Amino acid sequence: MMPVARHVTAAILVAIAALPARAHLVETGFGAFYNGFAHVALTASDLLVVLALALLAGQRGTEAARWSLLALPVAWIAGGLAGMTLGLDATLPVLTTLSFGVAGALVALRMQAPSAVIATYAALVGGVHGIANAATLAAGGAGSLVIAGAACAVFCVFAITSAQVTVLRAGWTSIAVRVVGSWVAAAAILMIGWQARLSG
Repeated sequence: MMPVARHVTAAILVAIAALPARAHLVETGFGAFYNGFAHVALTASDLLVVLALALLAGQRGTEAARWSLLALPVAWIAGGLAGMTLGLDATLPVLTTLSFGVAGALVALRMQAPSAVIATYAALVGGVHGIANAATLAAGGAGSLVIAGAACAVFCVFAITSAQVTVLRAGWTSIAVRVVGSWVAAAAILMIGWQARLSG
């Protein structure tokens, strides 16, 4: 058999044996908890909002980071469970995009806000993203364990990122954090433009 024919035959066999694809719900093969964990890591709006909020809280110091670390995952779980219990079918693409865009802009501006304000914003954002997660994950038959996995991913990413930002001392590192915030805000602007074009 010629090399080209062998490759074509192999490609056809792989395509025939492929597993079915499912939109929104990432299946890791490790169970519902890890599916939720992976969902946050692979959903741009979720990952960007956690990173932006971690940078924002880290800029304000350990108190803001600690309160936000508590508020964000708890609100994420509450929003997710509320969305599943009430059967809310709201993916909220504009709100989830605005949430990380605003957080990124606040990082870029190095907003001097009290810890309570940052933690409250984190809680509001967590609730919105929890509801959006419930809407997308419930379509794939996901349950509360998936929401718990997502909240655990939120907690881990937030804790690691905010802890690193709070210990930054050099002047150039503060500028680097603000630059990352501006990139997150720019990504939100691009996503909102893309959503407007798709809906228009």
